[in-house]
Amino acid sequence: MGRVIAIANQKGGVGKTTTSINLAACLAEAGKKVLLIDCDPQGNATSGLGIDKDHLENTIYELLVDECGIRQAMRAVDGAENLTVLPSNVNLAGAEVELLELDEKEYILRNAVDYIRDDYDYILIDCPPSLNILTVNAMTTADSVLVPIQCEYYALEGMSQLIHTIELVQERLNPDLTMDGVVFTMYDARTNLSADVVASVRENLNTKIYNTIIPRNIRLAEAPSHGLPIHLYDSRSSGAESYRNLAREVIERKDI
Repeated sequence: MGRVIAIANQKGGVGKTTTSINLAACLAEAGKKVLLIDCDPQGNATSGLGIDKDHLENTIYELLVDECGIRQAMRAVDGAENLTVLPSNVNLAGAEVELLELDEKEYILRNAVDYIRDDYDYILIDCPPSLNILTVNAMTTADSVLVPIQCEYYALEGMSQLIHTIELVQERLNPDLTMDGVVFTMYDARTNLSADVVASVRENLNTKIYNTIIPRNIRLAEAPSHGLPIHLYDSRSSGAESYRNLAREVIERKDI
């Protein structure tokens, strides 16, 4: 059965989608069969993998409102063997209002994923930068939550709210949900600030922290505009190597 990881942080600009795309791609590069679910109405994970999000017949929106099955909406990613995406676009923004009227609305995504879960080693869910019904659906579906944190002064801002949401989901909807851990992103080795933030978070946050730290890297920033994950855009960049290291850590944790 595939391991489902929700990648969440209600703060924007922390490298959440970058981590979703490139962790998924590097797990696939390592030979794992991976599905990336784009649960963000901005659809950046979809376009970042080279899929034209504005001209799709079926997306996660159609799935959630019961207009298609999950396999009808999934798309293979060109050039990335073992990687499939369940795409998203702006239509998903309307789903939250529509879902509010439904019974068992928190379980819609989980029920759909159950059909294909055994087909994948890993299913990653790129959550929206807010704590809404889409994020709750992702956490109800997931085994664990991975939180990217940017190396900046306000790194811990909002973390208590996110952890509270995870605890509520554990209590009421998904008792098996765990906190997978924290990944530091946008680390700038030239500044004391990044090192100070890492030290502060390690001291104050009572959760697992991945050893891999993702650097601030221009090639990582450029890759989405080319519709490519970093290992295909610049395989030898520090960003590609970092996400390969993170993928190895994720695999090792599953094998323990």
